[in-house]
Amino acid sequence: MDRDDTTLRVLSTSDLAGLDISPTDVLDTVEQAYRTLAAGGSDNPRKLTVKPADGHSVAYAMLGRDGVREVVAVKTSYKHGLHESRERQHYYTTLSLYDDVTGLPIAMMDCSRIGSLRTPAVSALLARECATPGASTALVIGTGTQGRLALPFLLTTLPRLERLLLSGTHPDGIAAVRAELARHFPGRDVEVVADLRAAAREADVIVATAGGHTPAAVQAGWLKPGATTILVGHGLAPSTLHHADRVIATSEAQMHITGTDMADADGKLPAVDLELPAIISGVSKARTATEQRVFAYNSGLVVTDIALGHRFAQLAIEQGLGTEVRLWK
Repeated sequence: MDRDDTTLRVLSTSDLAGLDISPTDVLDTVEQAYRTLAAGGSDNPRKLTVKPADGHSVAYAMLGRDGVREVVAVKTSYKHGLHESRERQHYYTTLSLYDDVTGLPIAMMDCSRIGSLRTPAVSALLARECATPGASTALVIGTGTQGRLALPFLLTTLPRLERLLLSGTHPDGIAAVRAELARHFPGRDVEVVADLRAAAREADVIVATAGGHTPAAVQAGWLKPGATTILVGHGLAPSTLHHADRVIATSEAQMHITGTDMADADGKLPAVDLELPAIISGVSKARTATEQRVFAYNSGLVVTDIALGHRFAQLAIEQGLGTEVRLWK
C-alpha cells in the first residue's frame, strides 16, 4: 500500500517484540533527545492527568516534538484497577508519530516496550552523571520489568561496577534478572541480598524499581557518604529525598505530578537542584562534592519516548513490519 495522508502504519506489541536493539543504541537515542531538549530544539510540554476521586484509574496525555528527527508525537497512558493486584490491572499505552517535514503520519504503536527500555536507560544516565567517582557497587530493588533491565544498562554506562546486588523475593523474577544480565554481559552475576539495610550501606548506586506493594523502603540513615539513590518505582523512603544533599530530576514538573508519595508530612516536596537535560548537555554537574548524597527522580519525558519510538518505527519499517490502515478514508 502506498504511503499517503490517509494511511497509518500500526505496530503491535508482537511487531515490536522481535526488533533487536542494544542498550547502547537505546542510550544514544535517549541521550540525544535530552541534549536537543536542553538546547531548545525540542518541545516537551507538561503532561495532562485525569484521575477519578476514588483513585481506581489514572490516565496521562503527553504531546511533544523532536527537533532532530522533526517528528511530532502524542503519547497516551491509561491504567485501570490501581487498587487491584498487578495481574488484575489493565494498562494501555500508545504513541502516534507524525513527520513534521512531509506532514504525513509515520506510525501508531504500542508504547510498552519503548517505555520499558527508555526508563532503565534514563536511570543509567542518571547513575553515570550522579554517581560518585570510583563507584563500584550497585543495588537494584525489585525484579519486575525495570529490575530485570536495570543492570545491563547500568553496566553500559558504569562499566567499572564490580559488585551487583539485588533485593527481590520472587524466584522467577530473580531468575529473569540473572538471565537478562547474562544475555548482555556473559560471565557477570548478581548477589541476591536478604538484609536490605546492610546492602544499602554498601551501595554506591541504588536503583529502586519495586512495585507499589513492596515492603522495601531504604532510609536516608542507611546510606553511605556519596551514595546515589534513583527512584523509578518504589523501594526508597521519603527521607532519602528530603535528607539528600542534592536533588536531581528528569523534570521537576513531572516529579510534582507523579512523586506525591514522597512528600513530607505537610504534603511538600523539596526543590530540585538540577534537571537531567541540563546535566547531560554539560551546562551543570549533578554533584559538587564527592561525599554528597544525591537523590535522583526518574520520570518520563515524552521527547525520549518520541526519539526511541521513531527509532523503533525505522527498524520496523525497514523489516516490513506492521499493518497499514487507511484510517482517514
